Amino acid sequence: MTAAALTLPKAETRRASSVLLLVVLVALLLAAIVLSFGIGPLHVAPGDVLRIVLGRFGLADMEGIAARDIAVVWNLRIPRALMGALIGAALALAGAGLQGLFGNPLADPGIVGVTHGSALGAIGAIVLGFTTFGEWTVPVSAFVGGLLATTLIYLLARPGRGSGTVTLLLVGIAIGAGCSAAIGFFTYRASEVQLQSLTFWQMGSLGTADWADLAAALPVFIVGLTGMLLLSTPLDMLALGERQAQHIGLDVKRTRALLILCSSLLVGAAVAFAGIVGFVGLIVPHVVRLLAGPRHRSLLPLAAVAGALLVVVADTAARTLDPPSEIPLGLFTASLGAPFFLWLVMRQRPGGAR
Repeated sequence: MTAAALTLPKAETRRASSVLLLVVLVALLLAAIVLSFGIGPLHVAPGDVLRIVLGRFGLADMEGIAARDIAVVWNLRIPRALMGALIGAALALAGAGLQGLFGNPLADPGIVGVTHGSALGAIGAIVLGFTTFGEWTVPVSAFVGGLLATTLIYLLARPGRGSGTVTLLLVGIAIGAGCSAAIGFFTYRASEVQLQSLTFWQMGSLGTADWADLAAALPVFIVGLTGMLLLSTPLDMLALGERQAQHIGLDVKRTRALLILCSSLLVGAAVAFAGIVGFVGLIVPHVVRLLAGPRHRSLLPLAAVAGALLVVVADTAARTLDPPSEIPLGLFTASLGAPFFLWLVMRQRPGGAR
């Protein structure tokens, strides 16, 4: 039997396994979203949740359901769950893309400075009292901060100067550290009222998500998610090394720029609408890679669904474990991500556990 004959069944088996895993993850995500509609300090029966959703489209009668239950499910929980799914998918895809760009499983969206740049923009707007865009001032400031940080990183480590991903990584770390210092200064100068808002925002939360936020965020997420998914083949080519990828026809400079742009867009949007939610972009791609392999055509969609599932489940737990208070979402992701990151570091050490 030839090598080609052996390779084909293996490839087909991997593809079938990836499809099966994707179906399972989508089913789990849909179940988690639907369950989150009724779970919380105010419990709503699954049947009532279904009637509320169908009733909003004129497909069911909502008679007998309390107006409070209808308002909580439709105005609060549904947009919150959908926003959480979008943010989880965005962070996971950004992490997978950056790990492919750097060729390092320890890479995380925050490493290129976008998260810190977005956070600096939002926190600066809160402390300085900017109201230029009304209730959209903080999200717009977060977008601008992330964009400026990304632009600065690209100017300092752009491919035209002959710099590689190592330089890009180091520049991102330096800019992230500078943004962190500026965030600390703004936090120091904040009033007591502002400090309460900053503290909760820096820990990450979906507590303010509503239909207006979802409508504003959806086009941005669609553009970023679609752009990243279209880069699956270039990411596989980059895995061979930048020089080898160039030899087989990949425009490495353009690919790097597109990866940075899409990652910045996704992370900036996530930070703008939910604050800092860390480690999703580190945990999810690595776990999916262990389950489905490194091929990005399978990895990226699987990571998007798994990231959405992680954030929806974590957010549901955040608002139900300590009623009537709400635990910040970022605490959940950090509690998972910190030990996972240490485990990854130990695996990278010579002689580490494999």
